[in-house]
Amino acid sequence: MSWKSPTNLSLHAWLVGALAAAQGAVGLQTPPVIDLPAKDISLSADLELVYRLGSASATAEWEQFSSIRSVAFDGAGNLYLLDGTRMATTSSVVVVDATGRYVRDFGRVGEGPGEFRAPTQLVVWEDGRALVEDMMHAAYHIFSSDGEFADMVRDSGQGFGITSRPGLRPERTGARTLIGRSERSIVRVDMSSEELAEHTVTEVWAPHQREEDPVRGNREIADVFDEVWGFEPDVLFDVLPSGEIVFSDSSAYALKLTDPSGTVSRILRRPIQPLPVTDEMRRAEREHRVETRRSRPDTWIGTPTPEMLALVNEVKTAWLAAAENMRFLSEVPVIAAARATWDGSLWVQRSTEPGSDEPGPIDVIMPDGCYAGTLETGTAALQDMPDAFGPDGLVAFIGADEFDVPVITVKRLPPEIR
Repeated sequence: MSWKSPTNLSLHAWLVGALAAAQGAVGLQTPPVIDLPAKDISLSADLELVYRLGSASATAEWEQFSSIRSVAFDGAGNLYLLDGTRMATTSSVVVVDATGRYVRDFGRVGEGPGEFRAPTQLVVWEDGRALVEDMMHAAYHIFSSDGEFADMVRDSGQGFGITSRPGLRPERTGARTLIGRSERSIVRVDMSSEELAEHTVTEVWAPHQREEDPVRGNREIADVFDEVWGFEPDVLFDVLPSGEIVFSDSSAYALKLTDPSGTVSRILRRPIQPLPVTDEMRRAEREHRVETRRSRPDTWIGTPTPEMLALVNEVKTAWLAAAENMRFLSEVPVIAAARATWDGSLWVQRSTEPGSDEPGPIDVIMPDGCYAGTLETGTAALQDMPDAFGPDGLVAFIGADEFDVPVITVKRLPPEIR
C-alpha cells in the first residue's frame, strides 16, 4: 500500500498516513509514539582499537585486499570480508577471528556453484553460515560455518534484478532467513530451498505515487527512467536481536519498530525539522547525478557484443535524460542511516546539508527506547557510521590508505553505547 503526499509534508500528516499504511487495516490499535528529547546530549566516542587489516604495506598474501565490498560478524566475533570488485578476476571471502588472526578463506571466481561471477553482497548468520549474493549467477551462494559450499539458491523471478534487495540483514532466529528491501516494501527472504521465497513483511510509505505497469517487461528503455526524484527519502532498516524490525521511510525524524510479523508496535521521533530544499540544492543535485553517471566506467566480463554495447548506451542515454529533467521533493530527509547494534541499541545518523562531505552526527537510542546521546563523527575516534556491528561491542570500518588500498579497522564500543 502506498499513498501520495502533499507538496509540503508535516510530521503529523506523515504519521497519520504512515500508520494507516503500516497497519494495513482499519480498527487496529494505534501504536504509541515516543517523543525523544529535542536537545542533543554529547556522548564520548571512546572506542578501543582492536586490530587493523590491509593497506599497501600488508605482507601476508591473504591480507592484500583489492576491494572490500562487504563485512559482517558472526556470533563468535569472527569477521568475514568479501574481497574483490563486482567484475573481479579474483574474489573470495576472508575470515579472521576476534583478534584479527587469519582463520580461513573460501569462494573463488568461476562459473560453478560456490564460484563467484559478480559478487555484490555478503551476509553472515550468527552461527557462522555465510551467503554471497551473485548478480551474474542470479543466485545466492550458501556456505557452512566451516566455509564449505552448501548450496546455491536461485532467484529465477528476478534475473539480473537480483540487486534490487540492497542491504540484506540476517535474522537471528536460527532459520535461513533474511530481511531486505524490495522497492518500497520490507520483505522476508527464505533461503531454505533451491529457489528463494520472498514475502512482504510491511509496506512502507511512498512519497509519490508511481503508476502500476502490468506489462513492465514490454516497456521501452526510456520509459523505465521516466521518474528520477531528488531528495526522495530512502527506506532505511535493520533487524534487532529480538526479531523486531526498525525502519525509517520519510523526511521526518521518525523510526518505526515492528514485531517480526510487520505490525508496528511503537514509533520513536525527535523534533528535528528537515531542511527545506532550495534552488541551489536542486541545481547541485542534478549536476551531481548527471556527472556521476557520465563518469562511471563500464566493466565487462569478456568482450561485449555490439548488441550489448548498444543496449548499455541506450540505458545511459535514457538515464541521463531523466536525470536532467529530474523532479524534487521539498525537504531533505533528516535521517541518513539507521543501524541496530548487536545488543539491540539503535544508531541513527542524521544528514548534513547536501553537497557536504562531512558525515552527520549519530544518535544512540537504547533498547528500551531511551535517547542516550549523540556521537560526533568525522573524528579520529569515530570517522563515520560503522560498516558492521558484532558481539562484545565489536565494530568494523571499511577505509583505505593513501594508495587507495583497503584498510579494515575493528574497534570496541564502550558498554554505554552498545
